[in-house]
Amino acid sequence: MKDKLANRLGGAPVVPLIGENDPARAVATAKALGEGGLSVIEVVMRSDDAQKGMEAILAETDGLIVGAGTVLTLDQAKSVRASGAEFIVCPGLVDEIAEYCLAENIPLYPGTMTAGEVQRAYALGLREVKFFPASLAGGVPMLKALSSVFREMRFMPTGGVSAGNLADFLALPSVLACGGSWLTPKDAVEAGNYDRITQLAKEAVDIAQSAR
Repeated sequence: MKDKLANRLGGAPVVPLIGENDPARAVATAKALGEGGLSVIEVVMRSDDAQKGMEAILAETDGLIVGAGTVLTLDQAKSVRASGAEFIVCPGLVDEIAEYCLAENIPLYPGTMTAGEVQRAYALGLREVKFFPASLAGGVPMLKALSSVFREMRFMPTGGVSAGNLADFLALPSVLACGGSWLTPKDAVEAGNYDRITQLAKEAVDIAQSAR
């Protein structure tokens, strides 16, 4: 899975976030993103029904790589994995989640924002982490500084990433991909305006290809 995920992100290094309570809307949103060229999806576990939405996407779509985000505990990591999550994203670094994912060969992107957190992730054996919240943690200048020290690490900036600064982040060689919710605006999802979501995805792919 790690190689497959790396190949997908190499072609379109953008990971849209889906935070939808309704499984049917989650599926429709994922399909719209896929039509726009984004096939790696993070479903954030911020509601009771979010995991059901992830399960529905996995069951009702083809060709997407679907992961679980906002995973807070080891039990939750095991639960989303049992439901089919193909990668896991956490807002912070939890040693027991990292150890579990490394042992099970599950791609993991724990949130980091300081040199100390990145070094701890490195010591645990991780070589890919989330940089979160990217805009508040210092943005591109901070990532440049971290990358100069942790030369083996690759980062997934998330939090404050938008179409306006996507190219700046992706221009950094240490950036694996960028995550963001700007691709799934709440008003468009609730209105069923999936054409808009597809268009936003296409625009992100165009920006990414120009930046790389």
